[in-house]
This record gives sequence, C-alpha cells and structure tokens, in this order.
Amino acid sequence: MAIDNPITQAPAATIKPQRRPYPPELSMLLVLLGIGLFFEAAGWVLVGQSFLFNSARLTVMILQMSVVGIIAIGATQVLITGGVDLSAGSLLAVAAMVSASLAQEHDYARAVFPALTGLPIVWPILAGLLVGIISGAINGGLIAFTGIPPFIATLGMMVSARGVANWYTHGEPVSMLSDSYASIGSGIMPVVIFLVVAAIFHVALGYTRYGKFTYAIGANRQAARVSGINVGRHLLIVYAIAGLLAGLAGVVTSARSVTGQPGMGTGYELDAIAAAVIGGVSLAGGIGRITGTVIGVLILGVMTSGFTFIRIDAYYQEIVKGIIIVGAVIADQYRQRNRRV
Repeated sequence: MAIDNPITQAPAATIKPQRRPYPPELSMLLVLLGIGLFFEAAGWVLVGQSFLFNSARLTVMILQMSVVGIIAIGATQVLITGGVDLSAGSLLAVAAMVSASLAQEHDYARAVFPALTGLPIVWPILAGLLVGIISGAINGGLIAFTGIPPFIATLGMMVSARGVANWYTHGEPVSMLSDSYASIGSGIMPVVIFLVVAAIFHVALGYTRYGKFTYAIGANRQAARVSGINVGRHLLIVYAIAGLLAGLAGVVTSARSVTGQPGMGTGYELDAIAAAVIGGVSLAGGIGRITGTVIGVLILGVMTSGFTFIRIDAYYQEIVKGIIIVGAVIADQYRQRNRRV
C-alpha cells in the first residue's frame, strides 16, 4: 500500500518578496518639499509674493548655507564616530583672519604683514587650511590620547580659538583683500565648493576603508579596537578633517565678505550639527550619510530664509530652530530603541 509522503503533500510555502525599503533621504526630501510649499502659501497670504519662484532669494539662501554645509560635512563624520565638535565656528574665524591677512592688496599701508602683501592666492588658502587641520588634530589628539570627552575638548578649543581670532589683530577687521582671493567667494563658487566636498566625503564614507572604520568606531568602539582598528589614530584623522573643513569654510567666508573679522562663524557649529541631525545622523554614533546631511542643510536653509521672508522676528526663528533640533534628537532616540527591539 502506498504511503503518502507528508512532505510532498504539504502545500508549497508561499514566500512573499520583501519590498525594498525606501531610502531615508526620500522622506527628508518630502519634508523639504512640504516646508517649501508651506512658505510658498504663507508668502502669498502674508507678503503677497512667491517664495519658491524668487530666484534672488533662493540664490542668497543657498550661498549662505553653503558655508554651514561645508562645516556640516565635517560634523557628520565626527558625529558618526560618536563624538561632537563645538569648535568649528571659532576655527572658521581664526582661519578667516589668518588667510585674509595674507591676501591683502600689494603695498597696502595698513596691512597686517606689510612684507607679505600681494602673495599668490595659493598661500592664503594653504594658511587657512593649515590652521584648521592643526586645530582639528589638537582636538582629536586630546580626545583620543587623554580620554577627555569630545564635548569638553572641543568646547575648550572653541573658547581658545575665538580668543586667538580676536588677539590676532586686536579685534580689528582685515580688509583690502585681493581680487583673486575674493573670486573664491564670488558667484556660485561657494556652492560648487560645498557640492565637491560633499561628493568627496560621500565616496570616502561609503566606499573606502576610512568610512568603514568611522562607522565601526561609532557603532562599537571596543569591538572596533578588538578587530584591529587603531581607534586613537583614526579619531585624530576624523577631527583633523573636520578642522580642515572648518578652515576651508573660513577661507570661503572671508573671500565672500572680502574681509576677515574675529566674530565670523559665531553659532555656525550649532547650525552644522543641527543640519546633520535633521539629515538623519545619530548622536549615538554609527549612523548617518552625507546625502542626508546635504538635505538637512537645505531644510535648515529653507526654514531660515522662509521665516525671514514672511517677516518672523529672528528671536522666534531661534526658538523654532531649537524646537526642531530637540524634535530631531527625540526622533533619533526612538529609532535607536526600535533597532534594539
């Protein structure tokens, strides 16, 4: 007598194909679109003008946020390692002062260094970048090799660097910069620099060993150390790169303003961190993408420009910005809990 095989008689299991999850940047783009449409409607109601189709306003907004965006690229990498950098705005000011002092017109009587006027443009740029990378390396060295928390180390650098920026010319601005230097910040050049920097570090984080080490340290520092990663050296490199980008932002800012002032960059580090967090970078480390940060920069820029457009007082803008930052951190905490579950 034939015996039915229960295995062959069992109905074939139906396997439902899993839907590919949408990239997180898609939801951020929808948020960006929603904010833009909100200000477009509010503009017609409150001001009687278009917000999205005002090319001059959008150009100014993008140019202003490009400098914050350059800093945000560095802040993203620091946050992915589980750290934080509060010194970027002050490093921008020091780099702006140093690079501007070497970019003054030939034979300018009141030059900071009369013997160094009329230098080729490469020297002021290199000086600003060097200031940034050395300061960032000091941050990274303190954090990696002394055990000082990143908050304290970069807070100390923030205060010290701002003092250096004021001491450098005793609080006086640096003016009469050369046309070749000013060309760095003219037109859409700041936007081009921002996009090039974003593209470079998008590739570096996503497709190189540098990026893998950065994510590994942020996800689990002890596991990264056991797996053979030189955590201290890599942290020094990450903070040095963040300082380098702050120095680049200082060069762009001074060139765009055609002056160097010790008060430049005040609060930029907080805007950069806010843009990164809004763009999906986790404060707990190990999670974040450059593309998300770029969208976060755009969201922050549209909000700031939109509030100004509908004539909301600057004080209220800061209140709303703070609420959004806290909301983004709360959302990040919920995402972390869901991943643990």
